[in-house]
Amino acid sequence: MPAIPELNAPLTDGRVSLRLSAERDIPEILIAYQDDPELHLRMGIEKPPSGAQLGRRAEEASGGRAAGTHVTFTIVEPASDVCRGQIDVHNTDWEHQRAELGIWLAPQVRGRGWAPAALTLACRWLFEACGFERLEVLTEPDNEPMIRTARRAGFVEEGILRGYLRERGTRVDTTIMSLLPGDIRS
Repeated sequence: MPAIPELNAPLTDGRVSLRLSAERDIPEILIAYQDDPELHLRMGIEKPPSGAQLGRRAEEASGGRAAGTHVTFTIVEPASDVCRGQIDVHNTDWEHQRAELGIWLAPQVRGRGWAPAALTLACRWLFEACGFERLEVLTEPDNEPMIRTARRAGFVEEGILRGYLRERGTRVDTTIMSLLPGDIRS
């Protein structure tokens, strides 16, 4: 399995920037889960992560990137280093050159167009630097903000995967959206 390359400098479009996640993001992540009591549900987890869980994730991040299994980007304002959200790249399949992405933003910065911009930056880099040929977003069919964000970044809705995931003890339907290199918006 190839490694996911190091990100030597933040990715930016002037409005929003992406850098690799870091342990220093933990306080803002905890605050985001506190400010949005439903964030963990949209992320498909039973309860918000603890500081200790986030610390373990931070410790494992470079190993996951080196192993090519996952990478997390932190979304920041270009003139700041404060975590405003994250993009998680996971379920990498190098044989078929595809990966899945998830994104969240802190409630205070939603509605500014940052999510589609950040998603576009990440996808462009994943196509160019990693050689992926297909990127996917999976979300619950009623998660309109995520579906709208993915569409604005060029993702195409492919349909509903019935009972696809098991979350919080029950099977849930999942909307699948994909992006191919030719779909990317400038």
